[in-house]
Amino acid sequence: MMLVEETTVPASALPVVEFKDHLRLGSGFSDDGVQDVVLESYLRAALAAVEARTGKILIERDFSWTLTAWRDGRRQPLPVAPVNAISNVTLVDIQGQETVVDAASWYLEPDMQRPSLQAAGTCLPGLSAGGSVRIGMLAGFGPEWTDLPADLAQAVMLLGAHFYEYRHDASRSTPAMPIGVLALIERYRTVRLFMGGRV
Repeated sequence: MMLVEETTVPASALPVVEFKDHLRLGSGFSDDGVQDVVLESYLRAALAAVEARTGKILIERDFSWTLTAWRDGRRQPLPVAPVNAISNVTLVDIQGQETVVDAASWYLEPDMQRPSLQAAGTCLPGLSAGGSVRIGMLAGFGPEWTDLPADLAQAVMLLGAHFYEYRHDASRSTPAMPIGVLALIERYRTVRLFMGGRV
């Protein structure tokens, strides 16, 4: 299985000015914007860390997910949430020939924890031997920073500040993710149940 981020978070969606205020950096100087690129990099790092920990995509963007077998013939859970749309389902045979699956044969079942691709009929399309399926999807809470739930937005700010504070201290042993950040994101983490339950 391979998840590919097809589009990236645009710089305009990142709250660099608000992050400066959060860090209480000085303003009104001629070189006010000199750290913007650095601050943006810490915000991106914090965003990626929170997404990896929760399985939630914060800022909306396009992904493609390739897999070589269905987990279930009728329902395939998707690797991220929330998923707002599935753009296409494409079968790829062992020679690399692609066949777009009719959109009438499948649908998206939205879910904040584990959205899934569902068969509209009896089952999802069969995969050929040595072949794969590629699912295109639009995932995220929305295209703007203001679309994020307040607790996730605060978690990114806190983690970005943590990364910024310890940027020069590689030798010091610091927790990868502060307790306050973990507390804010805990309820968004995907619950995985086995023995026939949701995964």
